Amino acid sequence: MLVFGHTGLTLGAAILVSHALDRIRFAQNTPDIREGGSSRCWIKVRRPIELLGNRLSRIAGIGIHIDMRLVLIGSLLPDIIDKPVGLYFLKETFSNGRIFCHTLLFLIIITILILGLFIFKFYRKSWALMFSFGTLTHLIFDQMWRTPQTLFWPLYGISFSSMDLTNWFVNIFIALFTDPTVYVPELIGLGILMWFIWTLLRRRELIYFIKYGKAPTLSIQ
Repeated sequence: MLVFGHTGLTLGAAILVSHALDRIRFAQNTPDIREGGSSRCWIKVRRPIELLGNRLSRIAGIGIHIDMRLVLIGSLLPDIIDKPVGLYFLKETFSNGRIFCHTLLFLIIITILILGLFIFKFYRKSWALMFSFGTLTHLIFDQMWRTPQTLFWPLYGISFSSMDLTNWFVNIFIALFTDPTVYVPELIGLGILMWFIWTLLRRRELIYFIKYGKAPTLSIQ
């Protein structure tokens, strides 16, 4: 999967997640109206439901802080780092475009050591979580489970498998027009990106998105 596939599909997933979280938040903030008052049975189950609702509200609060710009960057982050390192700067050492940043360890480091959860909890900012979400979708769309030596590095050893990089760029270009596993995700991702940009332009929210990473009319208010 290339640029449009990763960014477009990740953007679509982020919009769906944000929309779902907004729906949860909207439901939790809507007063419960019942005719004839609450029964004893309802009183017995109301407290645990309210406790669950409070937790859902906290989770749903993340949706307010989703910055789509960071999600898009995170969706390409493994390739932004690994491709130059493994294919150019340290080509003789690795000869592979999927190395350190395509590992589960890298995802854990972003999520925990960069303190994404800590930052969100205490400062109400979720930039690290956005990178984590984008990186997670990147690993999923790259089907990294099919190469466990890389995904679970260094459990299977500290070295990465090497690739034949002869005419690598030419082969990628040809696959873009001949391999459905390459061009289908790219077309879908491109379609999502074009729809998103057109929606921002039509609703005059492009500048707002560039500044804040959000599209107000795409979420429940």
